This record gives sequence, structure tokens and C-alpha cells, in this order.
Amino acid sequence: MIRDYAGRVCTVTGAASGIGQALAFALAEHGARLALADVDAEGLDTTARRARELGAEQVHVDVVDVARREQVQDWADTTAERFGQVNLVINNAGVALTASVDEMEWADFEWIMGVNFWGVAHGTKSFLPHLRRADPARGAHLVNVSSSFGLFGMPERSAYSATKYAVRGFSESVRNELRREGSAVGVTTAYPGGIRTSIVRNSRAARGTDRAEVVAVHDSLSKTSPEHAARVILGSVRKRRTRVCIGLDAKVMDLGTRLLGSAFEPVVHASIERARAKVVRQAAPRPRPGEVA
Repeated sequence: MIRDYAGRVCTVTGAASGIGQALAFALAEHGARLALADVDAEGLDTTARRARELGAEQVHVDVVDVARREQVQDWADTTAERFGQVNLVINNAGVALTASVDEMEWADFEWIMGVNFWGVAHGTKSFLPHLRRADPARGAHLVNVSSSFGLFGMPERSAYSATKYAVRGFSESVRNELRREGSAVGVTTAYPGGIRTSIVRNSRAARGTDRAEVVAVHDSLSKTSPEHAARVILGSVRKRRTRVCIGLDAKVMDLGTRLLGSAFEPVVHASIERARAKVVRQAAPRPRPGEVA
């Protein structure tokens, strides 16, 4: 069990920005030894410099496309060789897609599945042997990041929700396999709600989508900071929690679907439509003095 991150070897994917970067900084403040990965080399370097300033004992960065199995396997083996062991693996890298089933392109569906689901599967399977070999006194833990959309399927997010539901089921099965074998490796599945990151700004969308509106609605509904999400995730690892909902919206989503089932869907849709209507009103040009609205 991991009680203290000082000196622990911790890996984070998607570390160039958002929750991944916040996790790297939080772990650095605890004196962890970091192995960070992302496809964004410049963002990774920025994260690494700040992590060293914050007190990370060691920081290594690698440009890794988590959708590529051989790249993740090489990174896992290299990390274990560099540090001697691995104590914490956080499969966090993720992307977004806004499109209905009719509108989405197969290439976009495959792209998001490659990063969001296969990235988690690759990271889990590649690092699990190293986690099993970790010093029990220093602990070993796996964190897979799903989403509140892995609790509730949203319109125009079918592909995204599919990946996050897949992460949920995959992680629960891995946890139960480890439990059955009596392994000391812990597994936590994280379900963030709306987090103030750039994931939607950097996302893909169907042709004709008003991207500015999509971003504005996301921003208006996202109340949780990446820093808070990182604190919650790391606190959950210490407590060896198997699942954690991050943000009030994720907790409401979890409770609502449990208690109300499909009857909860109109409540969520109404909330989204209110946010969209507010964004449209704010974007509308205001009449000049003397003009009739």
C-alpha cells in the first residue's frame, strides 16, 4: 500500500497538460521519482522543468503514443530498467470527440478508441508485471482514468462514452483478477466530471459543429480544477479506494444513474440545454444605445 509518495517511482501518461500535468506537479511536491509520457514533447518539457523545481527526486520524459502498443511496452520496460522498480502507474491520457453516431467518421472512432481505451489497456498490461515485482514495503498501485461519461452516456459523445465505459469494465475486471490471485497491487478507477482542461479545445468534432459553442458549454459546466482532481486521485491511492468520482457533477451523475436509471436522463439533458442557451445568449451581439433589440 502506498502511504507516502517520496521516492516512489510514479508514471503518468498525458502529462503535458490537464490532469496529467497536475498529477506530475503534485507528485513532485511529495518528492516522487517521475516517468512522464505524452505525444506533446514541448508540453512534456515544460512539465518536467516545473516538476524538478517543485522537488521531484528524478524526472524522465518520453514521447509516447499510448495508442501504439510497442511504444508503451518499450516505455514500460525502459522505465523499470531506469528506476529499478515501478510503484504507481496512472493511465490518464485521453482525447475527445463531439459527433453523433450518424455524423462520426470511422477514422475518428478508431482514433479515440486507440487513445482512450487501448492506451489504458496497453499501459495496464505493459506495466503490470513491473508493479507485481515492486517492493511490497513501498507499495504498488494502478490508476485508470475513466470519466463521468463512463457512468452516463451523453448525446454526441457516443464514441467517447464507449471508451470510458470500456475503461470502467476493463479496470474492474483487472482489479478482481488481482484480488483473486491475492496480489498486493491496488487498482483505482477515477471518474472525473467536468474538469477545466483543454481536452475539448484540442478535440475532434463532426463537420459543421460549432466548436466555439461546444468549448463554451464545456467551460461553463466544468467547475473542477485539474489540481483538485490530482489531489483526489492521489488521496484515493493512499486510501486504496477502488473507485472515485471527482467533482460534484460526477457524484451527482453516479448517484442519479444508480437511483433513477433512465429517468435521470431528462435531468441531465435539461442541465446541458440550459448551459447551451446561456452560452448562446452571452454570444449574441448586444444592441448599441438607441438601437431596438
